[in-house]
Amino acid sequence: MSSDGNGLGKVEVRLKWDPSPWNQPPHHLDIIATTYSADAPYGRPVYVVHFDSRSPDGTINMSRHSQTGQGFGYVEVMTLELDRLASSFARVVVGVAIHQNSGLKTFGDISNAGVLVVEGYKELLQDDFAQVSESTAATVAEFTRHATGGWEFHRMVRGFDSDPVVFTAVMGNAPQP
Repeated sequence: MSSDGNGLGKVEVRLKWDPSPWNQPPHHLDIIATTYSADAPYGRPVYVVHFDSRSPDGTINMSRHSQTGQGFGYVEVMTLELDRLASSFARVVVGVAIHQNSGLKTFGDISNAGVLVVEGYKELLQDDFAQVSESTAATVAEFTRHATGGWEFHRMVRGFDSDPVVFTAVMGNAPQP
């Protein structure tokens, strides 16, 4: 949770992974964000942001995208300008999905995978997907608007066994006990 009384402003979600071996199809991971209204914070997403889209108001977008993991460090970056989101939004959930185009792949099959969530120089989350190694997708962060209008961060590393399309529909569901 954020310790700042005004809440979070501009947040980056960064993703890294090693490319697949030269004789294997490429590993393709994506950062995905779903937004939820104040009227239905656990209902259907108002909209979904991923590699080929951005939010209608430009507050959530991909500034860097990779289909192979090639490059140094974090090769995919999503920026969320939470402080600019309309007051009708109460919740944003961010996750990572592995494309399954060339056969089943889980986080355990991807070497050096990791996610980093930062606000400026402040690290909010760093995770290597070890606890969801058998999953094909995972949520990593939840941002909720508190009563004063500011945004709070909540660590939410949960594994899913679904393709990216199905994942976007279920990633914001309330956790089951």
